[in-house]
Amino acid sequence: MSETTELQDLYRKTVLDHSRNPRNFHKLAGANAKAEGHNPLCGDKVMVYLKLADEAIEDVAFEGVGCAIALASASIMTEQVTKKSCATARREIERVMRQFDRSRPEPEPEEGDMAALSGVRAYPSRIKCATLAWQTLAAALDGENLTITTEE
Repeated sequence: MSETTELQDLYRKTVLDHSRNPRNFHKLAGANAKAEGHNPLCGDKVMVYLKLADEAIEDVAFEGVGCAIALASASIMTEQVTKKSCATARREIERVMRQFDRSRPEPEPEEGDMAALSGVRAYPSRIKCATLAWQTLAAALDGENLTITTEE
């Protein structure tokens, strides 16, 4: 099996696993920050809930509907920022947004489950699906209890 085929297989398995069995998919009791995100082109909608304490993300969860990429990215996002400082989460958001920014040179290879989403960069119409949860997380961290959109 070629390396490309192996990466495509990893992508399919990881994205399908996270989209079919999303982690932290529920309304978070005791959330003290939240934001809603909407990708009108694909129909993805996500609500991100945060429980913040002492400049850290004590807990994070999401609810939503959307394509496999949007749900998988939201699921992966919750795993990556839970129990992290708000500053670390913001750096992670910036890193993920750079990963999908096609105007920049090819980013460093991703590790873990985010590696499965790196192939989305080749499909401009799907980038908004992959970044929706991360943009919504940023809005929640900023205290913006409003709906953000992937459209300009």
